Amino acid sequence: MEMHRAEKRIMLGNEAFARGAYEGGVEVAAGYPGTPSTEILQFLSHYREVHSRWSPNEKVAFEVASGAAIGGKRALATMKHVGLNVASDALMTLVYTGINAGFVFIVADDPSMHSSQNEQDSRNYAFFAKVPALEPANSAEALLFTRLAFQLSEEFDLPVMVRSTTRVSHSRGVVIPGVRETHPVRPYRKAAEKYVMIPAFARKSRVVLQEKLKMLQEWVEETPLNRIEIRDTSLGVITGGVLYDYLREVLPSLSVLKLGVGYPLPRKKIEAFAEKVEKLVVLEEIDPVWEREIKSWGIPVRGKEIFPEIGEITPDTIVERLSPEKKREYIDLSTYLPPRPPVLCAGCPHRGIFTILRELEATVCGDIGCYTLGTLPPLSAMDTCLCMGASISLAEGIKLAHQELPVVAVLGDSTFVHAGIPPLIDAVYNKTPIVVLVLDNGTTAMTGGQDHPGTGKTLLGEETVRLDFVALAQAIGVPFVARLDAYHLAHIRETLQKALAARIPAFLIVEGLCQLKKKERAVPLTVEDQWCLLCGLCNTLGCPALLKEEEMVHITPERCAGCGVCAQVCPFCAMREVEVR
Repeated sequence: MEMHRAEKRIMLGNEAFARGAYEGGVEVAAGYPGTPSTEILQFLSHYREVHSRWSPNEKVAFEVASGAAIGGKRALATMKHVGLNVASDALMTLVYTGINAGFVFIVADDPSMHSSQNEQDSRNYAFFAKVPALEPANSAEALLFTRLAFQLSEEFDLPVMVRSTTRVSHSRGVVIPGVRETHPVRPYRKAAEKYVMIPAFARKSRVVLQEKLKMLQEWVEETPLNRIEIRDTSLGVITGGVLYDYLREVLPSLSVLKLGVGYPLPRKKIEAFAEKVEKLVVLEEIDPVWEREIKSWGIPVRGKEIFPEIGEITPDTIVERLSPEKKREYIDLSTYLPPRPPVLCAGCPHRGIFTILRELEATVCGDIGCYTLGTLPPLSAMDTCLCMGASISLAEGIKLAHQELPVVAVLGDSTFVHAGIPPLIDAVYNKTPIVVLVLDNGTTAMTGGQDHPGTGKTLLGEETVRLDFVALAQAIGVPFVARLDAYHLAHIRETLQKALAARIPAFLIVEGLCQLKKKERAVPLTVEDQWCLLCGLCNTLGCPALLKEEEMVHITPERCAGCGVCAQVCPFCAMREVEVR
C-alpha cells in the first residue's frame, strides 16, 4: 500500500490517522471498535509491516501498546471517548513512567451523540492527566499530527493524545501521503525507578513530570501547530479542530488563533493575540475547556455565553452567533429525506428474545450494542443502559433492591468479553439470582462487524483460539448454564422461565449469526391472507419486512430474511415460506 510522496488522495479522516501512524513508523497498534474511531485500526491493518490487533477492551489495548512502547517499538492505541474512560487508569500513571519508543493514543469524541451514550469532551483528560494533546482539523492534519505525535512523544518521554471528533474522523479531505519512517527497535533496559510506580518512585516521577511539562510549555509557544492569523482585528477567535475549518469557510475575514495543541495551551501566544484584537472569543465544542483556562489567566474572553454547550457546532451556528446579518442561503436537504427510525434488521437474532422478555414482563438491564434497540417500540423491552458491561452489575443491584422482580441482564458477545466477565464473577460469588443473557451474533455488529475473542479470528484475519462462553461460565461456577438457538422461541421461553424460577445465578448463550454476516439468505415468507385475522401480534416484533396496509399484512420479500420468528408468534399459522417455482 506504499504511495509516492507527491500523490494527492482523498482520504477519510480515520484513514488519514492510520496513514499518519504508518508513516510515523508505528509497529504495534491495538484498540477496541467504537464509533467514530473504528476504521482507524481497520485501515492500519492493511499495512502488514504493522502488528494490528483488536483487544477485548480499551484498557487492554492501551496497556499492550504501552508495553510495546516501553519495550522499544513505536505503538498506537485507538478508542472512542467512552473508551478512554476504560483506559484512563493506565493513562494516569503512564504519564509518570514515561515511555521508551513513541506512544500515541487517538481518541474520537462524538459531539451530538450520533452513536454514543454520552457527550464527553476528552480534552478534560489532557488537563487531568497532564498529557500533551493535538487537535487536527481535517484529514491532512490527521495524517500530519499523528506522524508528529510519535516524535513529540519521544522528545518529551510522554504518551501523546491525538483528539478527533466525528466530523474529522468521518469526513474526507485532500492529503499528500509521504513515505514510512523506519526506526530500529530501541533497547529495553531494566529501570525500576522509572517503570515501577510504588509510592517512593512515583513521588520522584511526579517531580520529573513537572519538569517535562515546563519544557513542553516552551515548545507549544514555538510550534507552528499553534498559529496566529491576523485579519479584521475587531474580533479575534481562538479555536481548533474542525471548527477552525468551519470558521474559515463562513467568516474568512476574522482574525484567528488556531490551536493545533489542545494541552498545554500557549499562554504567551494567546496573550499576544488578545492584545491584537478588540474582542476575544473562544469557539469550542462541548465543554468550555480552553475558555476556563484562559479566563483563569485574567484574560477577558467570551465563549459559552455565545456558543452552545450541547451538541455539535455547525457552520450555520457560527454565522448565527458571530455575524447574524450574513445568514447563508442554502437548501435544507433533510426535508426531502424520508424518516428512518432505528430498528433491528430484518431477521436479526435479537428480535425473538426481546419479544419473550416483554411477554414475561421481566426487568431487563441492557448494554451497549445493536440490542439496545430493544428499548424502542414496539419491542419496548429494555429498562436500563449505562455503559459496557453494566447490564450485569445493574441487574444485581436492582435484584438486591427488589427480590420479587424477575431481573435479566442482556449483553452481546463482544460486550461480554469487553466488560461482562468480572460482573458475572461477582454475581456468582455473591449468589445473586439473576439471569444473564449473552446474545451471541458472532461479531461486533454495532460498529460494522469486527472480530473479537469469541469469533476465533484476529483483526488480520488469522485463525485463533475461539473463546468458549459456556466453558468460561462453567469455570466461573455459574450453577445454571445453557446454550440456545436464537430462532427457537419456544425453547428460549421454556429455558428462561426455568432459569428465573430456579432463583440462582443463570447464564444463557443465545446464538444466532448477525444477518450482515450470513453468506446465504433463507427462503422469504409470505402471508396467507385467508388465515390472517389481523390480530397484530406479528407487528409487535418491529420487523422492517412486515407492513400493515389498510386491512392487510404484507411481507416484503426483498427485505425478509426468512428467520421464521413471525411465523412462531402468529397464532393462526398465516406465515408460510414462499414457493420456489
